[in-house]
Amino acid sequence: MSGSEKNQNPERRTAVPRRDGAGSGGKRGGGFGKSAGADESRKRSGSFGKPAGAGNGGKRGAGFGKPAGADESRKRSGSFGKPAGAGNGGKRGAGFGKPAGAPRDGARRDSRGQGAPAERTGMEGLAARRTALKVLREVTEEGAYASLSLDRALQGSGLSGADRRLAARLVYDTLDRMVYLDWMLGQVMAREDTDIRLRNILRLGACQILAEDRIPESAATNTSVQLCAENGIEGLKGVCNGILRNLVRKKDELRMPDPEQEPERYFAVKYSLPDWLWVRLRADWGDGADAIASWRNHGGAVTIRRNLLKTDEAGFEKLLEKKVWGREKGDLPGAWRITGAMDISRDADFLSGAFSIQSESSMMACLALDVKRGMQVLDCCAAPGGKSSFLSELMGDTGRVQAWDLHAHRVQLIAAQQRRLGLENIRPIQRDASVYREDLQDRMDAVLLDAPCSGLGVLAEKPDIRLRVTEETIAGLTELQARLLDTVCRYVRPGGTLVYSTCSLLKDENENQVRAFLKAHPEYEAEDLPESIPEKFRRYQGLGLQLLPCRDGVEGFYICRMRRRTE
Repeated sequence: MSGSEKNQNPERRTAVPRRDGAGSGGKRGGGFGKSAGADESRKRSGSFGKPAGAGNGGKRGAGFGKPAGADESRKRSGSFGKPAGAGNGGKRGAGFGKPAGAPRDGARRDSRGQGAPAERTGMEGLAARRTALKVLREVTEEGAYASLSLDRALQGSGLSGADRRLAARLVYDTLDRMVYLDWMLGQVMAREDTDIRLRNILRLGACQILAEDRIPESAATNTSVQLCAENGIEGLKGVCNGILRNLVRKKDELRMPDPEQEPERYFAVKYSLPDWLWVRLRADWGDGADAIASWRNHGGAVTIRRNLLKTDEAGFEKLLEKKVWGREKGDLPGAWRITGAMDISRDADFLSGAFSIQSESSMMACLALDVKRGMQVLDCCAAPGGKSSFLSELMGDTGRVQAWDLHAHRVQLIAAQQRRLGLENIRPIQRDASVYREDLQDRMDAVLLDAPCSGLGVLAEKPDIRLRVTEETIAGLTELQARLLDTVCRYVRPGGTLVYSTCSLLKDENENQVRAFLKAHPEYEAEDLPESIPEKFRRYQGLGLQLLPCRDGVEGFYICRMRRRTE
């Protein structure tokens, strides 16, 4: 499963959530960065002494594959593959922080614009920082999903538009740079173990000091100290003040890990990734791993597509002309990239079913099936319903689309999409796709398995995935993906089509998974993708198509079309 509809339903299945501060089960006051039985002499890592993202082994019930709040409206930028902060001899500028006196590379820009005045010192913006800290604490201490937590925090908050944007930016920038921030903070702290509440306040302050252009260092420090008082650690205000002032004084002396002595640690800190994940990306992509790991979403666009049954392209363009949004045509027919929409899910035309929020990568997974009118189609892991809806529209609301999900509340989301769009041929059903149903043997013309996955293809948009995905998670996911493929492939009739997709970048979840499947199932053969997918993407297909954000400007997806032989 991959991109889901942002705002329509921000909840997504993802890799197993975890609590930060493993030494005390994520409780306040627990060992700052020491997991149970951790070696006391452990070297400093990207999380004040521990790798980020310890998980629970990837067990299934936690809900896999769709990063929380990640949406089928992945934001797009026109600037691809530029490494963030190219190395400069191991100094601070080689990582995510901005070099002294220079704007940071690859950061989320202040939506107030280049001409916005710098924030004054004092307590301006305290409410925004209070909201940002609340979200960070829920994500790192309670395993919450960042987008869901942020949406809840902003609803009814009374924050101004500028403060809402500041809160959102601080949440995502801090999560995006957490490994880097922890590394730098570790160089100015007398001891690394501290209260987890203080840890998150320090991270928030460090993000403003090291990675934000328009926030005075005094404002970052003063508001962080105030947040200590508001979060039950007033006795640590002096500690917080001292650490952040020390960070300000020494920020030009901070050093990255030595790239010669610790190359894996260096790149993991530079790109703010767990060490193991950088190693996996490097093994899979070689020199291309730098562009993949450094990719950041600069544009902030949301992709929408018209309801194929309610309006044509000319009519939809006229509808968009009435909006105050910025707009740009996408690469796929009917797709538009929208900017400047505060909450597109509350738009009247969206609510009436004129369009859906769906990424072009997700659309391509549907187009790979090449469905026709009257077909019998199965979408195995369908919630929240974006792909099922697109398939229904492509079929002219004829035939049947069975839309399965494991959880009842997510099946309700599919039904809500169906009602909003006015579609009749979708059948939302609560069902475990890993359990074989004999009555469906050879019944389907086409089956889409958008499988539970790590979600690493949308890491730029959902940085809290770093805190959830572990090596153990990946092992559990690949086993589940194989089991799902072995089960649902039996539902495809001879001559029918099976499409396997994920929003991952790891080859073990993608082409290696398909290669093993084809070896075990000689009745299937891989096929080229249909011409409805633009050539600019199809030209990269091998055993399936791996879409890369840094190269293609869309969210990271893997799509493989397979045909069941007739003989």
